[in-house]
This record gives sequence, C-alpha cells and structure tokens, in this order.
Amino acid sequence: MRDNDPLSQFNFILQIDGLDSAGFTEVGGMNTESDIIEYREGNELATMRKLPGLVKYGNVTLKRGQTINRDLWNWRKTTLDGTTERKNCSITLLDEARQPAVRWNLYEVFVKKMEFPAMKSSANEAAIETVELVCERVEMAE
Repeated sequence: MRDNDPLSQFNFILQIDGLDSAGFTEVGGMNTESDIIEYREGNELATMRKLPGLVKYGNVTLKRGQTINRDLWNWRKTTLDGTTERKNCSITLLDEARQPAVRWNLYEVFVKKMEFPAMKSSANEAAIETVELVCERVEMAE
C-alpha cells in the first residue's frame, strides 16, 4: 500500500478504557472546528479581520448490534445518577493487512445519549443501539 492510497472505512477498532465489549459497526461525527472571531478596527477600511476562537469537538456516534452486555449502559448510568464517569477512547483505522494506520485519541469522554433499538415484529434485521459520546479533546496520534 502506498502512502497516498486511501484507507478502507470498514477496518477499525474502538477502544474504551475499562470496557471489554466495544465492537461497533459504525463510528461517526468525529470532528474538530474553531469558532471565528470577527472584528474591525476603527481606522481600517470596511474589512473584517478574522481570528480563531474557541475550539470545539463534535460528538461521536457509535452504532452496534444490541447485546446483553451492560457495560455501556452502566457507563451511561453514571451520568444519569449525577456521578459522571469520564474515560479516554481511541479509534484506530486499519490498513488492508489489518495493521494500525491512523489513530485518533479522544479525551474526557462520557455518554451523552443512548438510543435503544427500534423493534418491529415483521423485521428480519439485527437490533441496533446507538450511543453518543461527548469528548473534550481529539488528537491524531503520531
């Protein structure tokens, strides 16, 4: 594989501190952005200057087949009970040989939302649960 070849999106691993069951079918929403501060000094022409402001990190959405494992629910319950437990996570994109290629580290993560599976008696599909994580910082690992 050459350095400029794109990686496939289906080979990834999610690791969450202290949780053994972290197999997911989808990870999305991971991003970073900066607010923009616009200002103009009185002695300048009618042109706005722009400066970087506060940095924000997007919420990460995870999807997986519903299982009987309660690790994620127990983590979510810490926030519901007012004792929010924060963890660190990493998402690793693998190359074609299933070796780590790119890794993002997420810090001070907690569960914002859990969406339980929709149920339909005539469906022939896996029950999918959705978990939304909040993080305070994302870094691309070296």
